[in-house]
Amino acid sequence: MTQVVPGENEAIEAVLRRFKRKVSRAGIFPDMRKSRHFETPGEKRKRKALARSKQRKGKFRY
Repeated sequence: MTQVVPGENEAIEAVLRRFKRKVSRAGIFPDMRKSRHFETPGEKRKRKALARSKQRKGKFRY
């Protein structure tokens, strides 16, 4: 769980910026997006196959 303690005389905007940075570094957003909707096993296979093909395409470019 990501936690940010605001310092004394620290602006709310600065605290929000620090919080967003910590959340993005922790990788919470992709995990949250993944679990937003139920994914059938077939959809999961298709998504993973698409990711593999994209990864392979990017490797061998000159």
